[in-house]
Amino acid sequence: MPGGGFFDELGSSELVRLYQQRTKLRVWVRSRLWVQVLIAMVSGIAVGFALGPAAGWVPARNAAVIGDWLALPGKVFLGLIAIVLVPLVFSSIVGGLAATPSGRIMRVIGIRLGLFIVATTSMAAFIGLGLARLFQPGAGLEQPQPAAAVLTADSQPFDMMRLPDLLAGVLPTNPAASVMQGDLLAIVILALLTGVAASQARREKVMPFLALMDALLSISMTIVKWAMLLSPLAVFGLMAQLMIQVGMDSLLGLVTYVGTVLLGLALLFAIYLAILGLAGGLGLKAFLLAAGQNLLLAFSTSSSSAVMPSTIQTARKLHVPDEIANLVIPVGATMNMAGTALYQGVAILFLAQIANVDLSWGETLLIIGTLVASSIGAPGTPGVSIAILASVAVGFGIPPGGLVIILGVDRLLDMSRTVVNVTGDITAAVLLRHSLEGRED
Repeated sequence: MPGGGFFDELGSSELVRLYQQRTKLRVWVRSRLWVQVLIAMVSGIAVGFALGPAAGWVPARNAAVIGDWLALPGKVFLGLIAIVLVPLVFSSIVGGLAATPSGRIMRVIGIRLGLFIVATTSMAAFIGLGLARLFQPGAGLEQPQPAAAVLTADSQPFDMMRLPDLLAGVLPTNPAASVMQGDLLAIVILALLTGVAASQARREKVMPFLALMDALLSISMTIVKWAMLLSPLAVFGLMAQLMIQVGMDSLLGLVTYVGTVLLGLALLFAIYLAILGLAGGLGLKAFLLAAGQNLLLAFSTSSSSAVMPSTIQTARKLHVPDEIANLVIPVGATMNMAGTALYQGVAILFLAQIANVDLSWGETLLIIGTLVASSIGAPGTPGVSIAILASVAVGFGIPPGGLVIILGVDRLLDMSRTVVNVTGDITAAVLLRHSLEGRED
């Protein structure tokens, strides 16, 4: 037919153009891990919802088995990180302290980091308690029975009178046991002591030890790079398993409580962004480009310790010197838990409202101090906030039976507060970067 060749040529050129666009898109996605993680997260939520109790397409028992298999890459990812976590934390802190130019700079880092942690954690607890008083998320709900069913052997009352003994107890008197048990707080303290001592000792004496720490850090980061190759599959599987286990019904049943916590975390996240913009000179777009992948990973794993290597790399992208990033991020992942304190502030009043326990403002302020003390040093692992929450509730005479209500949505909130905790660690590192500029001489 006349003109047929023209239309054939037009169709072929269109196909070539579409193929080139798809190729460019594929290359763009493959070169950006954060895009792969985001796609994996959305896909995992969709698959988990389809397999979950809300859809009802798959029997619950079969769905649980499928969820376990889908989460296998995530468990392998977390396992690889756990293998190198202790040597990574120890070597990075020791190396960061040893590389500090002077004792004065070291004191500046320590004092300012400590003030940042205490100030932001106190502010977060106050925000959480204030929002809980404003929205009353536990009003109208009934106290589950029996209330003692959620108590465990670890849920002992948190007694402020025992605080001196608790502070003395964090010293790693048995370093080998701390390493074997994975006690990250004890390891951080041991690394701080070792790093300070190495910086004060004669340089020629400690050079072999510091070279060993540098080699250990390089090996640990190499294993972390291997683990990061699994991150899209890990995120997909963990999100799918979460949706299979939780479902949408649990979220809808506690919409006021979940909304109050998420609003508080969003406010705290916005405060961190404002600090980064005003004091750190970092805009929202630049921050998300540098930290977006790390935050997505933190959301999926709900563990600030698990994403600590990625957080260190994010700090380096934001031009934080290695000696500061290697010191501030591991310490922050262990002690900087403002998001956890905010969540606990909402949850503790939620429990009190369910049990019809009226707390005075004086008791509320005392709770803020308790939450700050209990949150700093809390392990950056999933689910630890529930144990802390139970102990604080018992200490203030609040029946912890309402914990059975919030356990169903705790994983989602744990993921959200981990994002805020990691953002706080990055914020601290960026602030210390700017506060130390021009002070090295």
